[in-house]
Amino acid sequence: MHKPADESHANVEDFDTVPEHDVEEELSREETDLVATIATVGVVGVGVAVLEAALLPGVALGVAAMLAPRFVPKIGEAIGPMFKETVRNAYKLGQKTKEFVAEANEHVQDIVAEVDAEAKSKAEAPAKDAAPIT
Repeated sequence: MHKPADESHANVEDFDTVPEHDVEEELSREETDLVATIATVGVVGVGVAVLEAALLPGVALGVAAMLAPRFVPKIGEAIGPMFKETVRNAYKLGQKTKEFVAEANEHVQDIVAEVDAEAKSKAEAPAKDAAPIT
C-alpha cells in the first residue's frame, strides 16, 4: 500500500479495510432482535396452546407472515415452497386438533350420558321396590 506524502489528502484507495466491529455489532443487534422476537412469539404460542388449541394455525400463519418480510431478501425464492409447506402443515395440524377435540368432547358426553343413565336407574329401582302390592 502506498502512503501519500501529505496525509491530509489521502485517497479512498489508501484504506483497504473496513473496521469489522461495525459489521459484528450490526449482526449482534440483529441476532438480539431476532432472539427477542422468537422468545416473544414462543411465549405467546405457549399461551395460545394452553388456552385454545384451535388458534395454533392462526399463530403459525402470523409468525410466518411476520418473519417473511425480514428474510425474503436474504432467502429469495427458497421462502415460497417453505412458506407453502408451513401453511399446509399448520392447516393439517389445525384439522387434526379439531378432530382430537371433537373426539374428546364426544367421549366426555358419552361418559356424562352413562352417569345420568346410571343415576336414573338407581333412582327408579328403589321406587319400584317401595311400590305397594295390590
